[in-house]
Amino acid sequence: MGDTNRKAALFEQLARVGKAIGHGKRLELLDLLAQSERTVDALSAAAGLNLTTASAHLQTLKQAGLVTTRRDGTRIFYSIAGHDVLDLLVRARELAASRLPDVRSARDAYLGEDTTIAAVDRDDLLRCMQAQELTLVDVRPEVEYNAGHLPGAVNIPIEELEARLDEVPADREVVAYCRGPYCVFAYEAVMVLQRHGRRAARLTDGVTEWRLAGLPLAPQA
Repeated sequence: MGDTNRKAALFEQLARVGKAIGHGKRLELLDLLAQSERTVDALSAAAGLNLTTASAHLQTLKQAGLVTTRRDGTRIFYSIAGHDVLDLLVRARELAASRLPDVRSARDAYLGEDTTIAAVDRDDLLRCMQAQELTLVDVRPEVEYNAGHLPGAVNIPIEELEARLDEVPADREVVAYCRGPYCVFAYEAVMVLQRHGRRAARLTDGVTEWRLAGLPLAPQA
């Protein structure tokens, strides 16, 4: 028999990762960092947190080895520690969605249940991209697009879409994508495009899932 105290100490160390992601705001911060590196100021603004709270959450994630930092002058940038962390993030969301009915209810309350929002999956998108049958629009913020985007995608952030509709060809189907299945931007984009008579659909996943599938991303512009 092994030493029970040492066994307990081992499992406490293993639990550090679970404790680090066991908070909704820390999951949201990881979701943002999955798109691009950011400073604590940018993260606090994007996640609706004050600087002190955002910094504390980031330190918890860093201590668990889930994020890393780099210094650029007086600024410190946070980023995801690796593909394994991206995989953990996606799998944790998928497990929660499959095991907890409340996740679906919360998702529908946030994203809506509008059946007119057409969707395409990754395989369908790849076929259409090869045939050059659509216009692909990345509706994330520019900083996220510049950090890596789907090949051939044009960037029109969701808040600019209505004012920049003339940049979207009217005679082709449009597929909008954003951060992933729990991001509202692509839903909102399809509604804007449909309201203006465009044929539009959303991609069912996002850049994180695309990257984890081993598919290429276009590099920073």
